[in-house]
Amino acid sequence: MNVDVLEAIHGVDLALHAAALWAGLLILFLLGLSGLVVRRRRRHLVAFGDGGHPEMTAAARAFGNATEYVPAGLVALILLALVGSPVWMIHALGATLLVGRAVHAAGLLFQKGPSLGRVLGMLLTWLALLTAAVALIAFAVI
Repeated sequence: MNVDVLEAIHGVDLALHAAALWAGLLILFLLGLSGLVVRRRRRHLVAFGDGGHPEMTAAARAFGNATEYVPAGLVALILLALVGSPVWMIHALGATLLVGRAVHAAGLLFQKGPSLGRVLGMLLTWLALLTAAVALIAFAVI
């Protein structure tokens, strides 16, 4: 096999490992938020909805918001790895997405009403997804 082909295969392999790392971390993050919802449901004896408890609403929304954005990020990370994105890009996007989601969740869970955490978390999340989208389009057309 050609050396360039072997290097390309190795690069995709490393990128897939990077995507796998961030996928695993993001899934653990989702499980943590899910566990928080379950704990709060048990504490407040709420089987469905929020039972009128603001902290239950916050936990459910922190988990819900994460489940709305994380899947698109995971798909983007995997696709970027498969099309030959540099490993550093996978790590940068994965870290930005995870930090963004964590900061957003903290803003929901620990502050009432609008918060800097929610704003900063959304900005980081959008930055990661927008960058991933532009990179995917660039890899597709170039």
